[in-house]
Amino acid sequence: MHRADKNISLVLMGLAIYFMWHAKELPIGWVPSDGPGGGAFPFWLSVILFFSALGVFLSALRASKQKANIPFFEPETVSSVTKVSIAIFVTVAIMATLGTYVALLLFLFWYLRIFGKHSLKLTAIITLITPVFVFFFFEVTLKILLPKGITEPLFFPLYNLFF
Repeated sequence: MHRADKNISLVLMGLAIYFMWHAKELPIGWVPSDGPGGGAFPFWLSVILFFSALGVFLSALRASKQKANIPFFEPETVSSVTKVSIAIFVTVAIMATLGTYVALLLFLFWYLRIFGKHSLKLTAIITLITPVFVFFFFEVTLKILLPKGITEPLFFPLYNLFF
C-alpha cells in the first residue's frame, strides 16, 4: 500500500505543478471590479493539492514496513467508491439541464439520506443550506455565474436584488 501511496502522491504532485504552471497564464490575484482572476482557483487549489500529496508522500516514507502489505482497497470500499463516483457523474451530467443548485441538492440528498443513512433533519438542513451558500459565495461574492439550466427564470428576482 505504501508503494501505491508514494506513486499516486508523486503523480498528484506532478499534476499540481502542471496545473499551477498553466494557471499562471491567467491572473491569479484579485482583479478590481471583477473578482478573482481566471487562474486564481486553479492555481490555489493546485497549491493545496501539491501540499496534500506531499503530506501523503512523507507519511508513506515514514510508515512502518509491517503495514506495507495492507491492500490498497478493501472489497467493500470498492462498492462504496463506485456508487459515489456514479452519483457524482450523474450530478455533473444533469447540471446543464437542471442547474447547479438543483443537481447539488439532489446529490446531497442522495449522499446523506440514502447512501449515508443520516437523519431527515440533518439531511434537510444541509441540502437546503449548501446550495444557498454556494449561490452567495460564487454568484454574489465572487461574481462567478454557475449554470442554472431550466431554473434560470427563478433567479431573476435574486439578480435584481444583488446585481
